[in-house]
Amino acid sequence: MEDLAVLAYELREDVVNMIVEGKAGHIGGDMSVMEILTELYFDQMNITPDNMEDPDRDKFVMSKGHSVEAYYAALAKKGFFDINEVIAEFSKFGTKYIGHPNNKLPGVEMNSGSLGHGLPVCVGMALAGKMNHQDYRVYTVMGDGELAEGSVWEGAMAASHYKLDNLCAVVDRNRLQISGNTEDVMAHDDLHERFRSFGWYVIDVEDGNSIPQLKKAFDEAKRVKGKPTVLIANTLKGKGLKVMEDKAGWHHKVPAGEELAQIREDLKKGKEAVSNGNR
Repeated sequence: MEDLAVLAYELREDVVNMIVEGKAGHIGGDMSVMEILTELYFDQMNITPDNMEDPDRDKFVMSKGHSVEAYYAALAKKGFFDINEVIAEFSKFGTKYIGHPNNKLPGVEMNSGSLGHGLPVCVGMALAGKMNHQDYRVYTVMGDGELAEGSVWEGAMAASHYKLDNLCAVVDRNRLQISGNTEDVMAHDDLHERFRSFGWYVIDVEDGNSIPQLKKAFDEAKRVKGKPTVLIANTLKGKGLKVMEDKAGWHHKVPAGEELAQIREDLKKGKEAVSNGNR
């Protein structure tokens, strides 16, 4: 678990380098979602560069596509492409490493970023697995601001109706979006009860930036039968970087100068802390 926590900070370093070099990026949400992607790609999912043609591999869709930098960093570390190439080319004119997931890249199942589409597509993937008697699992990560999209709830209804226990959704519940606090923009009330009312099994992850808590939750989700599962991962936007933690203004921003120096220092200290078993 400590190794994965360290890896999450190493991936944060890759994201910062990517955004600084590309002069664009949704850095706050990248940081909140990093442990979720790390636990999925390096502990939970059966996905590698060698099995992408295997119909029985697990499937993943990054529905909150604006956090693509974190997604690219995880895919690169997994071996799908070279992180140095990503850093050098991200967000440049004519690049394949564009600002939302690009399914022309290895490892990317679908283009996303038009919010609300990831869960419905994953419902189709999970239903196909059931119909074909395959054992793969389907995962998607959504932002909490994304839950204002009606297509999310159409997908949620269908997932419950078809008893898709091979489907696991994660809500990156950092409570901030580009317009401010999610509860001011479009309140979610009791998000846990809302998903339960749609027939889902709900797991609350008290600290969505904790690798051990995420592992426990994903392992529990695999044991659920007869209904889809959602993890409500209570994360911190800008996690690990003091200058941006819990600040909506860092939804999309490129750090520079003293802020960048502080960010690099925070990453160094954060990595040291988790490597010593501290949070």
